[in-house]
Amino acid sequence: MADVDAIVIGAGVVGLACARELALAGQSVLVLEADSAIGTGTSSRNSEVIHAGLYYPVGSLKAKLCVEGRNRLYDYCATHGVQHRRCGKLIVATEDDEIPRLEDLMRKGEANGCRDLRLLSGDEAMALEPALSCVAALLSPSTGIIDSHGYMLALRGDLEEAGGAIAFRAPMIAARPGEDGFTVSAGGADPLDITCSLLVNAGGLHASAVAASIDALPLEAIPQTRYAKGNYFMLSGRAPFSHLIYPAPHAHGLGVHLTMDLGGQARFGPDVEWVENIAYAVDPGRVAGFGDAIRRYWPGVPEDSLIPGYSGIRPKICGPDDPAADFRIDGPGMHGLAGLVNLFGIESPGLTASLAIAREVVDQLLPDRRTTLSA
Repeated sequence: MADVDAIVIGAGVVGLACARELALAGQSVLVLEADSAIGTGTSSRNSEVIHAGLYYPVGSLKAKLCVEGRNRLYDYCATHGVQHRRCGKLIVATEDDEIPRLEDLMRKGEANGCRDLRLLSGDEAMALEPALSCVAALLSPSTGIIDSHGYMLALRGDLEEAGGAIAFRAPMIAARPGEDGFTVSAGGADPLDITCSLLVNAGGLHASAVAASIDALPLEAIPQTRYAKGNYFMLSGRAPFSHLIYPAPHAHGLGVHLTMDLGGQARFGPDVEWVENIAYAVDPGRVAGFGDAIRRYWPGVPEDSLIPGYSGIRPKICGPDDPAADFRIDGPGMHGLAGLVNLFGIESPGLTASLAIAREVVDQLLPDRRTTLSA
């Protein structure tokens, strides 16, 4: 008999959502987290935006799980007291040749299930946001912002209430498949071996390294994780906007956009900086590029009003010259190891999609059982 039914590697937002879903499906669950707290990586270093689902290729996992996850996340926030606001956003064209990109984005969003999008003229957009400068805009009313740490605390609370537990400072060292599951070796101050029937790799930035430590997992089933750093600058003073403001998107990101936290603090970012190592210092010298990008849609941004904020790193499974990659949720049908799901490339919209990703993981691991989640 296994020590626990399921082990989840990583206590970021997706790992916590998967662990919660497994626990509510009746499984005994242990989360192994290398750090000393939940959500210290990508989960706490993002824009805290609830995405509507309009950016992603039709039929992709990102599109499907973002739209499903967005709906479930708003319901979850309402029922669990997680602070959030459905503030909406404007994706803006600042030149006429960008308008077709907004039209394409609207068609893609509608095909993905975004039913409330509206294409606005420049005058209509600037009537909503007088400080804005644009020739057209796409309004997404279902976009919002969330207290991501409060959300993760709620997920943790649900997990623990259902009998699950988290072991901190307990990195996974190796996993060995056996007849009835896995023997997982955890490091830290008190190393130990734990047996489980089900194993979920939600290692985020470290997912490829975690996968490489699983014996018998084919090397060709492990993509290379690349690091795309996103830097943020904060605005000193309040921004004169009530909506989030996004430029037209580009290949590897959504551009230097304006978002706000629930207290009204405006921040700009992220940009895209491909890096070899995980390091979060923000280079103040990057401010010039930010200022140029922001002035395209907010010409009145005060001089010297941007200060270095924070950064996050996207776990990309594509390179800088490749098309954007989809989520990979690799179950036994992909790699041949029963009871294992590897999650690769879970970048944006991973926060929005987290509850839907968790359901997909549990459906792959427990195909004969439906979860009892109500959220």
